[in-house]
Amino acid sequence: MTTPGRGLHGRVLDTLGPAITAGEYPPGSVLRTDELAHHFEVSRSVMREAVRVLESMHLVESRRRVGVTVRPKAEWNVYDPQVIRWRLAGADRPHQLRSLTVLRSAVEPVAAGLAARNATSEQCARLTECALGMVANSRGHQLEGYLVHDMAFHRTILDASGNEMFARLADVVAEVLSGRTHHDVMFEDPDPAAVTLHVQVAEAVRERDAARAEQLTREITVGALQELDILAP
Repeated sequence: MTTPGRGLHGRVLDTLGPAITAGEYPPGSVLRTDELAHHFEVSRSVMREAVRVLESMHLVESRRRVGVTVRPKAEWNVYDPQVIRWRLAGADRPHQLRSLTVLRSAVEPVAAGLAARNATSEQCARLTECALGMVANSRGHQLEGYLVHDMAFHRTILDASGNEMFARLADVVAEVLSGRTHHDVMFEDPDPAAVTLHVQVAEAVRERDAARAEQLTREITVGALQELDILAP
């Protein structure tokens, strides 16, 4: 489904992007703009706009007299939320989820420890609010409601760390959490132990206990990897 407001080039991207990330166009494949415009029944200008977006993600490169060439996977901007979304929608989902969850396990515990030192009173209150929202939506198959609070919780942790590099990963983490939910890589109700850990992290940040906040968050990410072993081996 095309994202609202993206128009015709969005429709092209929603088909061509997943096809590239799924390997339907292997690295080195040359795509002709005119042929693509004809295939998608859009103007050349619309096709060029779509290609520019793909170039910004480092999925392709354009060369005069050559065409649009698919770049090697090692050159893709794998932190781009849209690229993550496309990859999670494809056959490579288990690998992508594991790769991203390992990234989370390396970053989020440290960010939580920093948050315990640097969070403002407003951010502490926000964490508590999010954790309680997760509790309220943790039963009765309310995964969409749970997801809203879960994403906000982790975004707040990364922002509250005071490290701008960690904060910029908030969209990446949000895509991981969203992808798990929307591709059924979650239990019908979240693990009660994980829900409790989020409440405890909020408490540790509020109490300025950096070591405890880091350790509890590490337990959350370890649990997420264990869930993947079961749901997306």
